[in-house]
Amino acid sequence: MQILDGKKTSSDIKNEIRQEVELMKANGEKVPHLAAIIVGNDGASLTYVNSKVKACERVGFESTLIRMPSTTSEVELLRKIHKLNQDDSIDGFIVQLPLPEQINTQKVLMAIDPSKDVDGFHPENFGKMALDMSTFIPATPFGILELLERYGVETKGKHTVVIGRSHIVGRPMSILMGRKGFPGNSTVTLTHSYTKNISQITTQADIIITALGVPNYLKAEMIKDDAVVIDVGITRVEDKDSEKGYRITGDVDFENVSKKASFITPVPGGVGPMTIAMLLKNTLLARTQRRQRA
Repeated sequence: MQILDGKKTSSDIKNEIRQEVELMKANGEKVPHLAAIIVGNDGASLTYVNSKVKACERVGFESTLIRMPSTTSEVELLRKIHKLNQDDSIDGFIVQLPLPEQINTQKVLMAIDPSKDVDGFHPENFGKMALDMSTFIPATPFGILELLERYGVETKGKHTVVIGRSHIVGRPMSILMGRKGFPGNSTVTLTHSYTKNISQITTQADIIITALGVPNYLKAEMIKDDAVVIDVGITRVEDKDSEKGYRITGDVDFENVSKKASFITPVPGGVGPMTIAMLLKNTLLARTQRRQRA
C-alpha cells in the first residue's frame, strides 16, 4: 500500500509555481493576482479562504480578500463580481461557497467571467472540460488527476467507480476519468444515493473516488484487493479527546481499507491540500492566457 501524499505533492507544486513567478518578476512581468469573495462568517469557509491567501503569499502571487456581511443581497454581490470582471489587475477570482440563502448560487457562478473563473464552475468552462478542450478544471478534480499522474497510477482500461454526483467533484471526475489521455481512458460508473447494491459495484472497481461526506462510509469489504482509493470526503466528527473538540474524517474507513488498497489518500493530508495548489495553478494559467490575449 502506498499513500498518495497530497501534502507533499501540493508543496512540490507550490515550489514549481514559485519558480515560475520568480522568472516573471525577473522579466519585469506582472505576477498573477487572485481575488476571493467571502459572504458571511462561516468558520470552515473563513479557514479555507485564509489558507488560500497564505498560499498566494508563499508562491509570490498578489491576493485580495473581499469580505461581505451575511446580509449582502444578491444584487450587491453581482455588482461586486461585475467590478472584478472589469478589473484588469485581477487575473482570476473565486466566490467562496456556500452562499447565504438569499443569494442564488447558480446566478452568481454564471456572472463570473469564464476567463477569470479559476474554480472552473462556469458552464462554459464545464462544457469545455466535457468536450476535452483546454480550460480551467475544477480544483479538486484537477488535484486528483495530478496525484494519479505524479504517482504513476495506471488508469487506462481500468474500472473507475465514482461515489457522489456533485457538480464540484463527482460529476466532473466521472467525465475526466473517461476522457482520452492520462489520467483517463477508464470505464466509469457514477453512483449516488439512489444506486442499488452499491457494494456489488465497488467490489468490481479498480479505482474508487468517493465524495459523499459520510464518515467511514467505504468499508474494507466494499473494495477488492489492490484497489486505488481516493477519499474526497471531509467531515468534522465530534471528538472530546481532541483539543478542538472534533477531528476531520473522510468517507473511507482508512484503518481497514488501507490494508487492502494499493494506493490510498489519507484524510486529512490527501486531496484537501491539492485543491488549493490547483487553484494556484489555474490562476497561473489565467495570467498566461490574459498575457497572450493582450
